Amino acid sequence: MEIRILSVGKIKEKYLCDGIAEYAKRLGRYCKLSFVQVTDEKTPDKASDALNRQIKQVEGERLFKHIRGQDYVIALAIDGKMLDSVELSGHLERLGVEGKSCIDFVIGGSLGLSEQVLARADYKLSFSRMTFPHQLMQMILLEQIYRAYRIMNNEPYHK
Repeated sequence: MEIRILSVGKIKEKYLCDGIAEYAKRLGRYCKLSFVQVTDEKTPDKASDALNRQIKQVEGERLFKHIRGQDYVIALAIDGKMLDSVELSGHLERLGVEGKSCIDFVIGGSLGLSEQVLARADYKLSFSRMTFPHQLMQMILLEQIYRAYRIMNNEPYHK
């Protein structure tokens, strides 16, 4: 299975880059993993709702260009379904059984995802009702995907 992480913005912090690289290396034995990063827009302090929507739309269009028609799209969204690690593992396993060969996990910028991307999503996933920095979210997501594969393969992993 191919897993693609589509995200807005560049990871700048070394500790996050190191963590992402570590989980990418670990996942190499389970799936083909790739990353697509699109440029984020500068968001001024106290931006109007209209400007925020416009920024999300521009970032969403950049993401949308990389979503292929046959891909199964999981959008990370605060109003998505919350799963525990076993449920996420089962969901990914079912997708494989159903013949989904590529899963796109989509992480928005600091304002979230555009309506266009959310409408295209096959599934909306929430890690929490809390807000996380989108750069940190990439590492958290990779850790959970790695955990999901360990669960699928009945391999031990710390709890």
